[in-house]
Amino acid sequence: MMDWTDRHCRYFHRQLSGDARLYTEMVTTGTLLHGDVPRHLDFDAAEHPVALQLGGSDPAALAHCARLGEQWGYDEINLNCGCPSERVQNGAFGACLMAEPALVADCVKAMIDAVDIPVTVKHRIGLDRNEDYGFVRDFVGRVADSGCTVFIVHARNAWLKGLSPKENREIPPLRYELVAMLKHEFPALTFVVNGGLAAPAAIGDAFKRFDGVMIGRAAYHEPWLLAMLDGHGSSDRPGRSRATVVAAMADYIGRQASNGVALRSIVRHMLGLYHGQPAARTWRRMLSDSTLLRNADVSLLWRAMEAVEHPASQSNVRAESTSLKA
Repeated sequence: MMDWTDRHCRYFHRQLSGDARLYTEMVTTGTLLHGDVPRHLDFDAAEHPVALQLGGSDPAALAHCARLGEQWGYDEINLNCGCPSERVQNGAFGACLMAEPALVADCVKAMIDAVDIPVTVKHRIGLDRNEDYGFVRDFVGRVADSGCTVFIVHARNAWLKGLSPKENREIPPLRYELVAMLKHEFPALTFVVNGGLAAPAAIGDAFKRFDGVMIGRAAYHEPWLLAMLDGHGSSDRPGRSRATVVAAMADYIGRQASNGVALRSIVRHMLGLYHGQPAARTWRRMLSDSTLLRNADVSLLWRAMEAVEHPASQSNVRAESTSLKA
Protein backbone atom coordinates (compact mmCIF):
# COMPACT_ATOMS: atom_id res chain seq x y z
CA MET A 1 0.00 0.00 0.00
CA MET A 2 2.97 2.31 -0.51
CA ASP A 3 1.86 5.77 -1.70
CA TRP A 4 -1.73 4.83 -0.79
CA THR A 5 -2.34 4.73 2.94
CA ASP A 6 -0.75 8.04 3.84
CA ARG A 7 -2.02 10.15 6.73
CA HIS A 8 -4.81 11.73 4.68
CA CYS A 9 -6.08 8.33 3.55
CA ARG A 10 -6.02 7.07 7.12
CA TYR A 11 -7.92 10.09 8.45
CA PHE A 12 -10.56 9.47 5.77
CA HIS A 13 -10.81 5.79 6.65
CA ARG A 14 -11.17 6.63 10.32
CA GLN A 15 -14.34 8.60 9.47
CA LEU A 16 -15.72 5.34 8.10
CA SER A 17 -14.74 3.04 10.94
CA GLY A 18 -14.11 3.58 14.60
CA ASP A 19 -13.12 -0.07 15.10
CA ALA A 20 -10.50 -0.73 12.44
CA ARG A 21 -6.81 -0.58 13.28
CA LEU A 22 -5.16 1.52 10.59
CA TYR A 23 -1.70 0.84 9.18
CA THR A 24 0.72 3.21 7.56
CA GLU A 25 2.24 2.54 4.21
CA MET A 26 5.55 0.73 4.63
CA VAL A 27 8.28 3.15 5.74
CA THR A 28 11.85 1.93 5.32
CA THR A 29 14.45 2.35 8.02
CA GLY A 30 16.64 4.30 5.62
CA THR A 31 13.85 6.81 5.08
CA LEU A 32 13.65 7.52 8.80
CA LEU A 33 17.39 7.38 9.45
CA HIS A 34 18.30 9.76 6.66
CA GLY A 35 15.07 11.51 5.67
CA ASP A 36 12.41 13.89 6.94
CA VAL A 37 11.04 12.13 10.03
CA PRO A 38 8.07 14.48 10.68
CA ARG A 39 6.96 14.17 7.07
CA HIS A 40 6.74 10.38 7.35
CA LEU A 41 5.59 9.95 10.94
CA ASP A 42 3.28 12.86 11.72
CA PHE A 43 -0.40 11.96 11.90
CA ASP A 44 -3.69 13.18 13.32
CA ALA A 45 -4.72 11.96 16.77
CA ALA A 46 -8.08 10.93 15.30
CA GLU A 47 -6.34 8.08 13.46
CA HIS A 48 -5.81 6.03 16.64
CA PRO A 49 -5.42 3.10 16.84
CA VAL A 50 -2.75 3.29 14.16
CA ALA A 51 0.29 1.09 13.49
CA LEU A 52 3.59 2.07 11.91
CA GLN A 53 4.73 -0.50 9.35
CA LEU A 54 8.49 -0.65 8.93
CA GLY A 55 10.63 -2.16 6.21
CA GLY A 56 14.17 -3.17 7.04
CA SER A 57 16.50 -5.99 8.01
CA ASP A 58 19.02 -4.46 10.39
CA PRO A 59 18.05 -5.05 14.04
CA ALA A 60 19.71 -1.88 15.34
CA ALA A 61 18.15 0.32 12.64
CA LEU A 62 14.73 -1.21 13.20
CA ALA A 63 15.04 -0.73 16.97
CA HIS A 64 15.87 2.94 16.43
CA CYS A 65 12.93 3.43 14.06
CA ALA A 66 10.59 1.56 16.41
CA ARG A 67 11.58 4.00 19.17
CA LEU A 68 10.80 6.88 16.82
CA GLY A 69 7.39 5.35 16.13
CA GLU A 70 6.67 5.06 19.83
CA GLN A 71 7.83 8.64 20.45
CA TRP A 72 5.51 9.88 17.73
CA GLY A 73 2.58 8.11 19.38
CA TYR A 74 1.95 5.01 17.27
CA ASP A 75 0.07 2.15 18.90
CA GLU A 76 1.97 -0.70 17.23
CA ILE A 77 5.11 -1.38 15.22
CA ASN A 78 4.67 -3.83 12.35
CA LEU A 79 7.55 -5.43 10.44
CA ASN A 80 6.81 -6.08 6.78
CA CYS A 81 7.93 -9.54 5.69
CA GLY A 82 5.42 -9.83 2.90
CA CYS A 83 6.12 -7.26 0.17
CA PRO A 84 7.46 -9.04 -2.95
CA SER A 85 8.54 -6.09 -5.11
CA GLU A 86 12.03 -6.14 -6.62
CA ARG A 87 12.76 -2.73 -5.08
CA VAL A 88 12.18 -4.23 -1.64
CA GLN A 89 14.18 -7.35 -2.49
CA ASN A 90 17.13 -5.19 -3.52
CA GLY A 91 17.05 -3.73 -0.04
CA ALA A 92 17.05 -7.24 1.45
CA PHE A 93 13.75 -6.89 3.27
CA GLY A 94 10.07 -7.57 2.68
CA ALA A 95 9.04 -11.08 1.65
CA CYS A 96 12.60 -12.28 1.06
CA LEU A 97 13.13 -12.05 4.83
CA MET A 98 10.97 -15.16 5.23
CA ALA A 99 14.00 -17.14 4.03
CA GLU A 100 15.88 -15.87 7.10
CA PRO A 101 13.67 -16.51 10.12
CA ALA A 102 16.59 -16.20 12.55
CA LEU A 103 17.31 -12.69 11.25
CA VAL A 104 13.62 -11.75 11.51
CA ALA A 105 13.61 -13.06 15.07
CA ASP A 106 16.64 -10.89 15.87
CA CYS A 107 14.92 -7.86 14.33
CA VAL A 108 11.73 -8.45 16.27
CA LYS A 109 13.61 -9.03 19.53
CA ALA A 110 15.55 -5.78 19.06
CA MET A 111 12.31 -3.84 18.53
CA ILE A 112 10.52 -5.50 21.44
CA ASP A 113 13.44 -4.60 23.70
CA ALA A 114 13.36 -1.00 22.42
CA VAL A 115 9.67 -0.15 22.89
CA ASP A 116 6.73 -0.75 25.20
CA ILE A 117 4.13 -1.02 22.44
CA PRO A 118 3.27 -4.25 20.55
CA VAL A 119 5.59 -5.42 17.75
CA THR A 120 3.87 -7.51 15.08
CA VAL A 121 4.88 -9.19 11.82
CA LYS A 122 3.13 -9.28 8.44
CA HIS A 123 4.20 -12.12 6.15
CA ARG A 124 3.21 -14.52 3.39
CA ILE A 125 2.59 -18.28 3.68
CA GLY A 126 5.58 -19.23 1.53
CA LEU A 127 8.15 -18.21 -1.06
CA ASP A 128 8.11 -18.97 -4.76
CA ARG A 129 6.77 -22.48 -5.53
CA ASN A 130 7.46 -23.89 -2.08
CA GLU A 131 3.97 -24.73 -0.79
CA ASP A 132 5.14 -26.80 2.19
CA TYR A 133 3.24 -25.84 5.34
CA GLY A 134 6.36 -26.60 7.34
CA PHE A 135 8.08 -23.55 5.87
CA VAL A 136 5.61 -21.02 7.27
CA ARG A 137 5.12 -23.04 10.47
CA ASP A 138 8.85 -22.94 11.21
CA PHE A 139 9.01 -19.23 10.34
CA VAL A 140 6.19 -18.38 12.75
CA GLY A 141 7.60 -20.62 15.45
CA ARG A 142 11.06 -19.07 15.27
CA VAL A 143 9.75 -15.50 15.28
CA ALA A 144 7.31 -16.27 18.09
CA ASP A 145 10.26 -17.44 20.18
CA SER A 146 11.58 -13.87 19.99
CA GLY A 147 8.43 -12.55 21.68
CA CYS A 148 6.10 -11.73 18.77
CA THR A 149 2.52 -12.80 19.45
CA VAL A 150 0.61 -11.25 16.53
CA PHE A 151 1.03 -12.39 12.93
CA ILE A 152 -0.78 -10.87 9.95
CA VAL A 153 -0.75 -13.53 7.27
CA HIS A 154 -1.28 -12.83 3.58
CA ALA A 155 -2.56 -16.24 2.53
CA ARG A 156 -0.58 -16.45 -0.71
CA ASN A 157 3.01 -17.32 -1.51
CA ALA A 158 5.29 -14.52 -2.65
CA TRP A 159 6.94 -15.32 -5.96
CA LEU A 160 10.15 -13.30 -5.84
CA LYS A 161 10.97 -13.73 -9.53
CA GLY A 162 8.76 -13.53 -12.59
CA LEU A 163 5.72 -11.78 -11.12
CA SER A 164 4.97 -8.12 -10.57
CA PRO A 165 3.60 -6.98 -7.19
CA LYS A 166 0.13 -6.83 -8.78
CA GLU A 167 0.47 -10.38 -10.12
CA ASN A 168 1.69 -11.49 -6.70
CA ARG A 169 -1.68 -10.40 -5.33
CA GLU A 170 -3.58 -12.42 -7.92
CA ILE A 171 -1.69 -15.43 -9.32
CA PRO A 172 -0.33 -17.41 -6.35
CA PRO A 173 -3.34 -19.32 -5.03
CA LEU A 174 -5.03 -18.31 -1.81
CA ARG A 175 -4.69 -20.99 0.87
CA TYR A 176 -6.58 -19.87 3.93
CA GLU A 177 -6.36 -23.42 5.25
CA LEU A 178 -2.67 -22.86 6.04
CA VAL A 179 -3.53 -19.86 8.21
CA ALA A 180 -6.12 -22.03 9.96
CA MET A 181 -3.44 -24.66 10.54
CA LEU A 182 -1.17 -22.02 12.09
CA LYS A 183 -3.97 -20.91 14.39
CA HIS A 184 -4.56 -24.51 15.44
CA GLU A 185 -0.88 -25.24 16.00
CA PHE A 186 -0.14 -21.99 17.86
CA PRO A 187 -3.32 -21.36 19.92
CA ALA A 188 -1.61 -18.78 22.14
CA LEU A 189 -0.77 -16.55 19.16
CA THR A 190 -3.02 -14.09 17.31
CA PHE A 191 -3.51 -14.60 13.57
CA VAL A 192 -5.01 -11.93 11.33
CA VAL A 193 -5.77 -13.12 7.80
CA ASN A 194 -5.15 -11.02 4.69
CA GLY A 195 -5.56 -11.50 0.96
CA GLY A 196 -8.49 -11.76 -1.44
CA LEU A 197 -11.16 -10.73 1.06
CA ALA A 198 -13.50 -8.14 -0.39
CA ALA A 199 -17.12 -9.33 -0.10
CA PRO A 200 -18.78 -8.59 3.28
CA ALA A 201 -20.02 -12.18 3.59
CA ALA A 202 -16.54 -13.63 3.02
CA ILE A 203 -15.03 -11.16 5.48
CA GLY A 204 -17.69 -12.06 8.04
CA ASP A 205 -16.84 -15.74 7.66
CA ALA A 206 -13.14 -14.95 8.10
CA PHE A 207 -13.88 -13.14 11.37
CA LYS A 208 -15.38 -16.40 12.65
CA ARG A 209 -12.31 -18.45 11.71
CA PHE A 210 -9.47 -16.09 12.58
CA ASP A 211 -8.58 -13.46 15.17
CA GLY A 212 -8.92 -10.60 12.71
CA VAL A 213 -9.05 -9.59 9.06
CA MET A 214 -6.79 -7.14 7.23
CA ILE A 215 -8.30 -5.48 4.16
CA GLY A 216 -6.16 -3.48 1.78
CA ARG A 217 -7.09 -2.50 -1.73
CA ALA A 218 -10.73 -3.55 -1.35
CA ALA A 219 -11.15 -0.95 1.40
CA TYR A 220 -9.31 1.63 -0.67
CA HIS A 221 -11.39 1.21 -3.81
CA GLU A 222 -14.68 0.67 -1.95
CA PRO A 223 -14.16 2.54 1.34
CA TRP A 224 -17.80 2.28 2.43
CA LEU A 225 -16.95 -1.38 3.08
CA LEU A 226 -15.25 -0.18 6.27
CA ALA A 227 -18.49 1.41 7.46
CA MET A 228 -20.41 -1.76 6.67
CA LEU A 229 -17.96 -3.84 8.71
CA ASP A 230 -17.70 -1.51 11.69
CA GLY A 231 -18.39 -3.62 14.75
CA HIS A 232 -18.03 -6.69 12.48
CA GLY A 233 -21.42 -5.84 11.03
CA SER A 234 -23.15 -6.07 14.40
CA SER A 235 -23.65 -2.35 14.92
CA ASP A 236 -24.20 0.83 13.02
CA ARG A 237 -23.53 4.39 13.99
CA PRO A 238 -26.68 6.50 14.19
CA GLY A 239 -26.68 9.26 11.64
CA ARG A 240 -23.62 8.02 9.77
CA SER A 241 -23.84 8.46 6.02
CA ARG A 242 -21.58 9.26 3.13
CA ALA A 243 -22.69 12.87 3.47
CA THR A 244 -21.56 13.03 7.10
CA VAL A 245 -18.21 11.58 6.06
CA VAL A 246 -17.88 14.28 3.40
CA ALA A 247 -18.69 16.94 5.99
CA ALA A 248 -15.97 15.61 8.32
CA MET A 249 -13.49 15.55 5.48
CA ALA A 250 -14.41 19.10 4.47
CA ASP A 251 -13.44 20.28 7.96
CA TYR A 252 -10.19 18.32 7.72
CA ILE A 253 -9.40 19.74 4.29
CA GLY A 254 -9.89 23.24 5.65
CA ARG A 255 -7.40 22.58 8.45
CA GLN A 256 -4.88 21.00 6.13
CA ALA A 257 -5.19 23.82 3.61
CA SER A 258 -3.84 26.20 6.24
CA ASN A 259 -0.74 23.96 6.35
CA GLY A 260 -0.31 24.20 2.59
CA VAL A 261 -1.72 20.75 1.75
CA ALA A 262 -3.25 20.68 -1.72
CA LEU A 263 -6.85 19.52 -2.12
CA ARG A 264 -5.72 16.89 -4.62
CA SER A 265 -3.53 15.20 -1.97
CA ILE A 266 -6.60 14.43 0.12
CA VAL A 267 -9.49 13.89 -2.27
CA ARG A 268 -7.52 11.36 -4.34
CA HIS A 269 -8.19 8.90 -1.53
CA MET A 270 -11.94 9.60 -1.56
CA LEU A 271 -12.72 8.66 -5.16
CA GLY A 272 -14.38 5.37 -4.19
CA LEU A 273 -16.66 6.76 -1.48
CA TYR A 274 -19.77 6.59 -3.68
CA HIS A 275 -18.77 3.35 -5.40
CA GLY A 276 -21.90 1.54 -6.61
CA GLN A 277 -24.14 4.53 -5.97
CA PRO A 278 -26.05 6.54 -8.60
CA ALA A 279 -23.89 9.27 -10.10
CA ALA A 280 -20.71 7.78 -8.59
CA ARG A 281 -18.99 8.42 -11.89
CA THR A 282 -19.70 12.13 -11.55
CA TRP A 283 -18.12 12.13 -8.08
CA ARG A 284 -14.97 10.42 -9.35
CA ARG A 285 -14.73 12.66 -12.41
CA MET A 286 -15.06 15.90 -10.50
CA LEU A 287 -12.51 14.95 -7.84
CA SER A 288 -9.95 13.69 -10.34
CA ASP A 289 -10.34 16.36 -13.04
CA SER A 290 -7.00 18.20 -13.19
CA THR A 291 -8.66 21.33 -14.53
CA LEU A 292 -11.22 21.46 -11.74
CA LEU A 293 -8.56 20.70 -9.13
CA ARG A 294 -6.01 23.22 -10.35
CA ASN A 295 -7.16 26.15 -8.24
CA ALA A 296 -9.95 24.46 -6.32
CA ASP A 297 -10.71 24.72 -2.63
CA VAL A 298 -13.01 22.68 -0.41
CA SER A 299 -16.04 24.03 -2.27
CA LEU A 300 -15.30 21.50 -5.03
CA LEU A 301 -15.95 18.70 -2.54
CA TRP A 302 -19.33 20.19 -1.65
CA ARG A 303 -20.24 20.61 -5.31
CA ALA A 304 -19.30 17.01 -6.05
CA MET A 305 -21.44 15.78 -3.17
CA GLU A 306 -24.35 17.91 -4.32
CA ALA A 307 -24.05 16.36 -7.78
CA VAL A 308 -24.21 12.85 -6.32
CA GLU A 309 -26.79 13.40 -3.60
CA HIS A 310 -29.02 15.41 -5.98
CA PRO A 311 -28.40 13.97 -9.46
CA ALA A 312 -30.75 16.47 -11.08
CA SER A 313 -27.95 19.04 -10.74
CA GLN A 314 -25.51 16.93 -12.76
CA SER A 315 -26.25 18.69 -16.02
CA ASN A 316 -25.18 22.01 -14.51
CA VAL A 317 -22.01 20.48 -13.08
CA ARG A 318 -21.20 18.92 -16.45
CA ALA A 319 -21.60 22.24 -18.18
CA GLU A 320 -19.43 23.98 -15.60
CA SER A 321 -16.71 21.39 -16.00
CA THR A 322 -16.81 21.81 -19.77
CA SER A 323 -16.52 25.56 -19.53
CA LEU A 324 -13.55 25.32 -17.17
CA LYS A 325 -11.73 23.06 -19.62
CA ALA A 326 -12.28 25.43 -22.52
